[in-house]
Amino acid sequence: MTGKTQLGDFLQARRSQLRPEDVGVPTYGERRRVPGLRREELALLAGVSASYYTRLEQGQSLSASSEVLDAIAGALRLDDSERRYLHDLVRADRRRTRGRGRRPAPERVPAATAQLLDALADVPAIVLGLRGDVLAWNRPGHALFAGHLDRDAPDLPGQRPNMAALVFLDCHTRELYADWPSKARAVVGNLRLVAAQHPQDTALHALLGELSAKSAEFSSMWADHRVKACTVATYGMRHPLVGPLTVVQQTLSHGPGPGIVVATAEADSPSRAALTLLARAVAQDTDPAVRARTGHRGHRAGTA
Repeated sequence: MTGKTQLGDFLQARRSQLRPEDVGVPTYGERRRVPGLRREELALLAGVSASYYTRLEQGQSLSASSEVLDAIAGALRLDDSERRYLHDLVRADRRRTRGRGRRPAPERVPAATAQLLDALADVPAIVLGLRGDVLAWNRPGHALFAGHLDRDAPDLPGQRPNMAALVFLDCHTRELYADWPSKARAVVGNLRLVAAQHPQDTALHALLGELSAKSAEFSSMWADHRVKACTVATYGMRHPLVGPLTVVQQTLSHGPGPGIVVATAEADSPSRAALTLLARAVAQDTDPAVRARTGHRGHRAGTA
């Protein structure tokens, strides 16, 4: 997944996506053999020599200063997230040359995060780890995002769901999103940010390898080198129990540990009513008094 270097791959991809007319580079009607800017054109815009920029893109120099990287980011018209990603890539490539990958320690839900999850009893919420593993979810969160899976899956050895894998490899999750490509691109963009920040995480590289091998769409989106911090996004969903709804998914995080993804909807909207209906449905399904009156024993996905 690394190519010559992560930095070189990113620079080449983003340079090819930037048209001369986007940055005021005259072409005088000439026919160009490759899309995007040429190396010397990008170097001129960044105020560095063409030979130095070429060495960066070819992975022959990992000594770029912050000032040079900022100049290149400006020439490529990167946003704040992409600019941080560019700096992370340089640090990642340097670390990669110094040491071997390592298997990270198992992720756990901090006590404060567990308390917050309990407080969000009626709001769909899931706790995601660094690589998108589901560490915990409340009942509405399970029902909204993965009601077809065993509710106890986050606690079962070897069965902990991964949201990136669900988005690309699970038919139910794919059908859940009205605009699946938008959700998929957000997942890939976020994984790119994580990969740059944790270049020696062997579990992350194993996940990326699995997704690339099993999903041509993931491979194509990964090769596009788009970066996106998906902390807040609006998605249309087609839920099999409560029907169509639009939710805002946002990540609540207070540091490098796990974050809580919550789904909310506009007040007094049909989508808010749908979320309320979903919360009531899962509450009734687990209420002992209701279950005794109806004779409903309940079930989990994959069980009779």
